[in-house]
Amino acid sequence: MRPTNPSLVLKAAQLPQYQPLIADAIGKARRQGGSAETQLINACDQVAVDIGSEVLRHVPGRISTEVDARFAWDRGMCVAKARKLIQLYEKNGIGPERILIKLAATWEGIRAAEELEQSGINCNLTLLFSFAQARACAEAGVFLISPFVGRIYDWYQKHQPQSAYQVDSDPGVVSVRQIYQYYKSHGYDTVVMGASFRRIEQIQALAGCDRLTISPALLDELAASEGVLTRQLTPGCVTETRPSPITQAEFLWQHHQDPMAVEKLAEGIRLFAVDQVKLEQQIQQML
Repeated sequence: MRPTNPSLVLKAAQLPQYQPLIADAIGKARRQGGSAETQLINACDQVAVDIGSEVLRHVPGRISTEVDARFAWDRGMCVAKARKLIQLYEKNGIGPERILIKLAATWEGIRAAEELEQSGINCNLTLLFSFAQARACAEAGVFLISPFVGRIYDWYQKHQPQSAYQVDSDPGVVSVRQIYQYYKSHGYDTVVMGASFRRIEQIQALAGCDRLTISPALLDELAASEGVLTRQLTPGCVTETRPSPITQAEFLWQHHQDPMAVEKLAEGIRLFAVDQVKLEQQIQQML
């Protein structure tokens, strides 16, 4: 699975090889008409989809395309934007089975994902830092979650630095292991995809996780390492009865008991929104 968040789309939009694609997307938006704001929104959506479509022409599997982070607390807008993105992909000849709609794992984002999943649109819930988020996603029937190992690690390194690194006590690794075992022991089908790694030890400690998204630099480091990569996580059997679905009040209370999760979720949404605005400013100059 290949991700396209606003930061990656912004970087791609600045590369020379993508300029014809950008120009074509802007042309499509102009032909649709509407106000200047409408044309800008349509152009940005088209750019994200066209970049995703180009990637899918060269690689197998799926790609994640992210809903505007500024809608993170608006269920209705998340659903509407997701459906629009799927329609744009279909116009490019790419079916929904190759797309994951990427949403921030707020309560509203999770509820939007639940609605989308029920209509056959699979979702990837991102910016996931707390167990409450993970539990709510599983109960909503979300296709895939992306717990951020490295960003959790970063927060603890800043606030509770340790002189000697021990992977088994790495908070990011511990979080993903907990989520993985909970999902498997309770029989949830949601895919756990560890993301945002900082060290190869984190990757090695999560070998066997459903999926891992690994940067080229860390892949090269893994390839250069010696020894056997031993599986650390195994599914096991369903041994636990599922609890009653978490309520919104319970979700908010449990999530807000974790200062790291609160800070990193808000920060992640802000940063994605900043890059979305930068992309809009770049496209606006070309409209």
